[in-house]
Amino acid sequence: MAAGIQLPGGDETIDLQQQVARLQALLEASRQVHSTIHENEVLEQVLRIVVRELEMDGAAFPSAGLVYGQEPAAPADGAPGNAFFAWPLDGRDGKRMTELVVVPPDGRELTIYESDFIEGLALQAAVALENARYHKRNIEFARVQQDLDAARAIQRSLLPQKLPSIGGYSLAFRSVTCYEVGGDYLDLVEQPDGSLLIVVADVAGKGLASAIWACSFRSAFRAMAVTGMPLDELATRMNQHHWAEGEEARRRYLTAIFLRLHPESGEIEVVNAGHNPGFLVTPNDPPYEFNAAGTPLGLLPGMQYFAERKPFPPGARLLFYTDGLTEVFKGDEEFGPERLMDEFSACRSDNADGILDAIWTAIDAFSEGGPQGDDMTALTLCHGTGASEMPE
Repeated sequence: MAAGIQLPGGDETIDLQQQVARLQALLEASRQVHSTIHENEVLEQVLRIVVRELEMDGAAFPSAGLVYGQEPAAPADGAPGNAFFAWPLDGRDGKRMTELVVVPPDGRELTIYESDFIEGLALQAAVALENARYHKRNIEFARVQQDLDAARAIQRSLLPQKLPSIGGYSLAFRSVTCYEVGGDYLDLVEQPDGSLLIVVADVAGKGLASAIWACSFRSAFRAMAVTGMPLDELATRMNQHHWAEGEEARRRYLTAIFLRLHPESGEIEVVNAGHNPGFLVTPNDPPYEFNAAGTPLGLLPGMQYFAERKPFPPGARLLFYTDGLTEVFKGDEEFGPERLMDEFSACRSDNADGILDAIWTAIDAFSEGGPQGDDMTALTLCHGTGASEMPE
């Protein structure tokens, strides 16, 4: 007599050959389920195996809208339904992904073998389904990352690619985003009267949404800048333009600081629209701050802005920056505008690019290699020797 296994209940015996055959069938079913990395194909494979291998009337994943054979139906309003059994497919975190529903022939109960087979298959299907979802997410992430890399390259290309050569002046800037793209903006526009218009701006927030509004700001700024209108009028019009863009634009208001350099006369005009103070250091004078002369652009309609005019003699230097430079932390201690002003004032470099190198070195030393928490942009203008420098 062949050796056998007595199953619980005492009314069914499986001999060893049957047991081996059924294990082999389950292994083959598992192999088929794991043969694809597409979610729907995993589920469809499971349904085919259940119906064909076990000769069920039907099987379904109702949440996915997939049915093979007879569709499970519960009784409703006195109409006859059909008997069905369900097995959950849970992820590694214990959360329900879907549910396998099986309809046996003639509404009978499932045998122990059928139940065990489906339970084993459901466990393998859960693993394959989760792997398929991970694969899909990885593909989507790679696609998004590719788009962000392209957006980063585009945004970098919108920064000034060539600095104007101004005799006796040194100009440099540096801009480093926190993520792939950011909301900091910097631009230079040569004016019809020979002056140079500069802006450093910061859109509220970080990331892609802020980057989009920074590009919108660039278009409006460049369209107005070429007209050579007065600096205070330019800021006033930019505020009204951004406000008129609608509710989403108002949530993404901008702080901005505008500068017009008059190289021949050695003078500057500055308008600060809700931005961090600009720093001016001149020989034999205490450091000066250009504080905000109005609200951020797009925050309130009808605002008027006013320009300050200052001499910019030989030996003078100026620093505009976004708050990413000052909001660098070491524990609970912030780098802060006072420390930035001290570093800027004490820097011994006589050209703009060297000053930025010194400031970034000081910030890195302070943060002790901590992660960057915000977009960081700075521009330095010096009246003295040294040519204008492009960032690396």
